[in-house]
Amino acid sequence: MINAKPTLKSTLKALLYLLPLLLITVTFTVWPVINTFLMSFYTKYNYFTNKVSAVGWQNFVYLWHDPNFHLAIRNTLIFVGGVVPLTIGLALGIALLLNRLPYLGTFFRTVYFLPFVTSTVAISLVWNWIFQRDYGLLNTILGWFKLQPIDWLNNPQYSLLALIIVCTWRGLGINILLLLTGLNNIDSRYYKAAAIDGATPWQQLTNITLPMLRPTLILVIINQIISSFKVFDQIYALFNGNAGPADADLTLMYYLYQKFYLEGQYPVADASGIVLFVFIGIITALTFWYFHHRHALSGGDYF
Repeated sequence: MINAKPTLKSTLKALLYLLPLLLITVTFTVWPVINTFLMSFYTKYNYFTNKVSAVGWQNFVYLWHDPNFHLAIRNTLIFVGGVVPLTIGLALGIALLLNRLPYLGTFFRTVYFLPFVTSTVAISLVWNWIFQRDYGLLNTILGWFKLQPIDWLNNPQYSLLALIIVCTWRGLGINILLLLTGLNNIDSRYYKAAAIDGATPWQQLTNITLPMLRPTLILVIINQIISSFKVFDQIYALFNGNAGPADADLTLMYYLYQKFYLEGQYPVADASGIVLFVFIGIITALTFWYFHHRHALSGGDYF
């Protein structure tokens, strides 16, 4: 029975079924997080022998005084502030349009989803050609409007913008599919009733579509925030293993990579990972709280 009262036997049986997944989760997710947190406090540590000689807050003090870490935080916040609203706004607009194209919708969904499943290296090669100063497609288009060519990948003023463009384009596919799924789950009878009452398309969008789409929007926004904070492979591939010109594209994940793999400062890298974890947690919690607060003000129940 589904509603039967759980017993010790049924609980043990359920745990037995869950045991393989629990072991995988603890081994590859929970333990690495705990180990990272502990290692961030190691001040004298031999990574190869796993010998800890001293612990303390020095790694976080180092981050506090490191100008490169400050630059990484600044670039990451600018990047997230650019990619998240652009990606969500474009994905929502495209999803609304595709929802009105029942015959061509499948074709366009496939087209928009292809960047998400395409190799990052292949994507970066294409965008390297698009961003080329002398013969790139983007500067060719700018030339049609009599505008001067831009050295997108070698000018610190534009390299972060170029990264935002690439990541926005690549993130559209999965977000469009998720939003389309949410749109398809809205009962069409709401729109028919609103049309009978004389509601305009804009009123239907603001009073039916967006409120009914709120749970999906929260999922999409939080996923996009997390993935944007963790951007790394696009930077590495687009700028040939560097953090852009004059570290203009240095992000928290790339800073962590530099400290761990290039400089061998493992505890410092772990400390920066903890800071990144805290950033993601705070912004995710604030996003969820904001939507929950808006939902409560509109008279809705907790979703």
